[in-house]
Amino acid sequence: MIRFLYGDQLAANSTLSNSMFADRAAQFSSRLKWPVQVDKSGCERDEYDVQNPLYVIWQLEDGTHGGSMRFLPTTGPVMVNDHFQHLTDGVTIASPLIWECTRFCISPRAKAGLTAARLMLAAAELGKRFHLAHAVGVFDTRMIRVYAALGWRPEVLGTDGQGRDAISVGLWDFKAAPFARLQKSAKVDPEAAGLWFDNAFGAAQIA
Repeated sequence: MIRFLYGDQLAANSTLSNSMFADRAAQFSSRLKWPVQVDKSGCERDEYDVQNPLYVIWQLEDGTHGGSMRFLPTTGPVMVNDHFQHLTDGVTIASPLIWECTRFCISPRAKAGLTAARLMLAAAELGKRFHLAHAVGVFDTRMIRVYAALGWRPEVLGTDGQGRDAISVGLWDFKAAPFARLQKSAKVDPEAAGLWFDNAFGAAQIA
């Protein structure tokens, strides 16, 4: 199932959160060779994990992490403004209606395509229910194929590098989220995303 958890809720969900940070280390440090910080326990965290972000996490049946992404409003510190403004021609992206999505991670214990679809469906539900306009994110070339397969490609604002080393910044339009296609790819019932959200926040935040 999908869990929506703020950073200050992770301590009460230690099995889930510890496995998420360990999977992030395995993906971003060990596999992709990104220059991220991994602590002595084998977990990857950065300065944005202390900003009380909202995590969207696919939880496996054993209670561990299957996949996740991290959201922060662009009105505060975010990666795209702090580290990647060269990809937006120096433009600062700051709006309460635009949230940054980072650390898209899939556990090796999960089915990659299915998990990606469920995360993107949950993100679309989050955008709808919080009345957001866009998500902004930094991604590498390999993710373009994933987004295209799910039918929700971002508008690319800028790219640096060539081939597999290319990094881009893009915007996802929440109003254009292909709910039906994502539900089909995620292999869940049409009401599943709404139930995930309601379990976390109640039914008050309705578009």
